[in-house]
Amino acid sequence: MSVTQDIVATWRRPGRVVRRLLDDGMDDGTLIYLTLITCVLIFVAQTPFQSREAFLDPSIPLSSRLFWSGLFFVVVMPIILYLIAALSHVIAGFFGGKGRWIDARFALVWALLAVTPLTLLRGMVAGFIGVSPALQLTTFLWIMAFFAFWVRGLIVAETQKTFGAE
Repeated sequence: MSVTQDIVATWRRPGRVVRRLLDDGMDDGTLIYLTLITCVLIFVAQTPFQSREAFLDPSIPLSSRLFWSGLFFVVVMPIILYLIAALSHVIAGFFGGKGRWIDARFALVWALLAVTPLTLLRGMVAGFIGVSPALQLTTFLWIMAFFAFWVRGLIVAETQKTFGAE
């Protein structure tokens, strides 16, 4: 399946998709590629908001805002994601998790990649509408979807099985 088809399938059965992708074999090169693609998409989702902020406060030009945003999302965020994934793997180990380090990293990165449609929607709402109930709603939906995908993916990665209903 293509990545976009896997993202759509994740919205229906996240555990099954993560299990299939892990069974297909995940190596560090592929995971770094997925991490960078995810971080670039998150950066792109932030550009409408950065543009709005530059318009409302011209003391910091848009180019500076985009530079620092890009630096954070493409250089710093992958490191932070790997640290969070390592911490989640250690915590899962206390609860009997038996997965590999790369499986925990994949579960986190895949959850972020799977919610990119909502990430892009949230970025447009933040850029075009600004702080509003619509932004709060999209942020809430994003958080709920991300944690649902991450927890299910992490359980699958650490227990080496899928959920019964999936």
